[in-house]
Amino acid sequence: MKPIQMVDLRTQYEHIKSDVDAGIQEVIDSAAFVKGAKVTTFQHHLEQYLGVKHVIPVGNGTDALQIALMALGLKPGDEVITPTFTFIATAEVASLLGFTPVVVDVDYNTFCMTPEAVEKAITPKTKAIVPVNLFGQNANLEALKQMAEAHNLHIVEDACQSMGSYYKFNNGTQKASGCVGDIGCTSFFPSKNLGCYGDGGALFTNDDELAEKIRVIANHGMAVRYYHDSIGVNSRLDSIQAAVLDAKLPHLNDYIAARQKAANFYNEAFSNCEQIVTPTTAPYTTHSFHQYTIKLEGVDRNNVKEALAAKNIPAMIYYPVPLHMQKAYRNERYKQGDFPVAEKICNSVLSLPMHTELDNEQLTFIVENTLDIIKAIR
Repeated sequence: MKPIQMVDLRTQYEHIKSDVDAGIQEVIDSAAFVKGAKVTTFQHHLEQYLGVKHVIPVGNGTDALQIALMALGLKPGDEVITPTFTFIATAEVASLLGFTPVVVDVDYNTFCMTPEAVEKAITPKTKAIVPVNLFGQNANLEALKQMAEAHNLHIVEDACQSMGSYYKFNNGTQKASGCVGDIGCTSFFPSKNLGCYGDGGALFTNDDELAEKIRVIANHGMAVRYYHDSIGVNSRLDSIQAAVLDAKLPHLNDYIAARQKAANFYNEAFSNCEQIVTPTTAPYTTHSFHQYTIKLEGVDRNNVKEALAAKNIPAMIYYPVPLHMQKAYRNERYKQGDFPVAEKICNSVLSLPMHTELDNEQLTFIVENTLDIIKAIR
């Protein structure tokens, strides 16, 4: 059996080596390492895949979130609502821009912010909602969009973990994750569903005016070289990373199918174990399984993780501390117990290996050892 990894990028590369190598060599031969033709080509291909008018490639997913909020014209002190159970980037960029991050609780089953929690958090200072499509499935975007329209708010989708999933509207139509709100943001970090071999990110929008603002902001605030119309940043996807992404994009649907197959294997194997709560996919979304995250009940999560490691089975905790309990964000507004669902989740989640190259032998080894460990230590 091959060694088990959380993400097996080496084996994935071996399957597409010729296309990746050819794309990288093309960039080297052209010497157009920044803003080269490969970036434009990948941009157009991703626009076609997502069915969105504008894809603006940038340096990483955090840059994408920051640029999105900058493009909305918010003012210092404006409030931005985001879930407390997530990676820190959504609150971080709001704080860096002088906005006030307002965190809300999440649904126990989907890990995503709930419309009910968002509704309670809206104040006259609220200007934007940043739902995080966590672990590979979408938040309840239709309900959030209706709420945003009623309160004249913007929606910036954090789709950094949900590339390849789709939101299903009540009328039967669907849109690609990241393409429902005013702006969508993604990361191309190597371990993502569509990942490059370094850092990368992108923004999505169907709004022509917002797209132009985003392009200008990402380019030092200039539409014409050396004429700076606004305060901007320097954030761009380099040509080599674009070549890698363009080689991977035609395989993305197969990658998602492989992740879903592995998730189904896990779900079935764990279905009779009372201590394991397997991931739930909401009826309004598909799930691309960036992570396969279980919740453990009645058993010590850390002990399970350590016992798995002793069997050479990696596991990760995403995330051990909610945003409102992070040292950087502790203040008089929030205290322990304010968001009980997120706090419970942080103490029980465990992510098992999930990637495109998992085979049945590895999956069987993982689930058999996980079940044996839980039986032994409960």
